[in-house]
Amino acid sequence: MRFLLDAEQRAFAGSLDALLTAADTPAVVRDWSRGEHTRGRALWRRLAEAGVFALAVPEAYEGLGPRPADLAVAFVELGRHAVPGPLVETVTAAALIEAPGQAERFLPALASGESMATVAYEGSYALDGDAAAVRLSLAPGGLRLAPGRDGPVRASLDPARRLTRLRPGGELLCARPPLGRALLWARLATAAQALGVGLALLDRTVAYVGRRTQFGVPVGSFQAVKHRLADARIAVEFARPLVWGAAVTMAPADVAAAKVSACEAAYTTARTALQLHGAIGYTAEHDLSLWLAKARALRTAWGTPAQCRAALLAARA
Repeated sequence: MRFLLDAEQRAFAGSLDALLTAADTPAVVRDWSRGEHTRGRALWRRLAEAGVFALAVPEAYEGLGPRPADLAVAFVELGRHAVPGPLVETVTAAALIEAPGQAERFLPALASGESMATVAYEGSYALDGDAAAVRLSLAPGGLRLAPGRDGPVRASLDPARRLTRLRPGGELLCARPPLGRALLWARLATAAQALGVGLALLDRTVAYVGRRTQFGVPVGSFQAVKHRLADARIAVEFARPLVWGAAVTMAPADVAAAKVSACEAAYTTARTALQLHGAIGYTAEHDLSLWLAKARALRTAWGTPAQCRAALLAARA
């Protein structure tokens, strides 16, 4: 079976690509890593105006969805441009909040970009808890609205992924939140984002080895370099249909397979990109580092490779 984007989806991806290219996202990412959110929030609002977050929100609450396939298209572009912020967590929050009263209270603001959301299990770290207005805590007693963040911001593998703990307690929103559905959306969005990261790393590395010369010829002409890039290309291209297929079916096994494949492809491509860029690839000043760090962080976000493989095996048993 072939999974291809239709003309409307390709146009949507193209419009997001143009928007994000004009936004100079590497500069936005570096601001965000320092805790300066002004440009990041402005970009967030432009993405919301393009309908990105509305794709996870039902039409009854001023959204356009739920439309997982279109959301996957958007998140590939977000990953391709290394957009910072609690992107996956905002989508996950929209999947968690389903009671009519709570949905009317929170979802319109998430769809419009007025609010960002973060989600974390009680006692663990939440992504961008200092920037999110809606902080959801998954506790044994149910889903709670955390009263704020607790303690300082902590560094992570990806400097743009700023971690904070959420204060315990808070308003109980739902005693039995739809954790299974929320996890599907989180893993799908993470997989699509990782696919975009892998594509960006591959494109940047191919361009770099075409410019860099050694012994008077581009290093991209060396057979060993071609083999490494071919392996990365195959990994990314194998992941792409799994992501589109999972977005169509939203079956737990398909989503788990997409998450493993896309994140491992991004990680493989990151290692290839680092090796072929040489010493410059290790520097934080080079833009490549923004995608390298994200590939590593997304690999374990919302399910490690082992956890996703176990979910896939359990579904096939």
